[in-house]
Amino acid sequence: MARLPEGPNLYPEGELTDEPEQTLIAELIREAALEGVLDELRTASPYWWRRWFPREGRTDGLIDIYATIYVERDSQKPIVLGKGGARMKDIGTRSRTAIARLLGSPVYLDLHVKVAKEWQRDPKQLRRLGF
Repeated sequence: MARLPEGPNLYPEGELTDEPEQTLIAELIREAALEGVLDELRTASPYWWRRWFPREGRTDGLIDIYATIYVERDSQKPIVLGKGGARMKDIGTRSRTAIARLLGSPVYLDLHVKVAKEWQRDPKQLRRLGF
């Protein structure tokens, strides 16, 4: 490696990837949702953005993010929610912290869980979910 010539930068200075912020945010939410329950939720990884925008009238740069976590079966929804919503609260807290660090501004994160039956076998749902 020491003898290889240094190549051109693949990204502008300060950028780590060419993925849009929306994709990175979705991955942070997905990671938080699957942490600790991957075996039970292998098919819970899709997400769908509803809205993402800076909140008007705020000087602190607060960003509102509304996202939905889709699971494939009705039995998976309670796993994501957890007892009394505790797991969902944890997902939101961990995601919000990571997203705020990524964006450099405070974040309001509104998460929901919905069932999309057999989404992996439905081309229409796959397109809608961004696959």
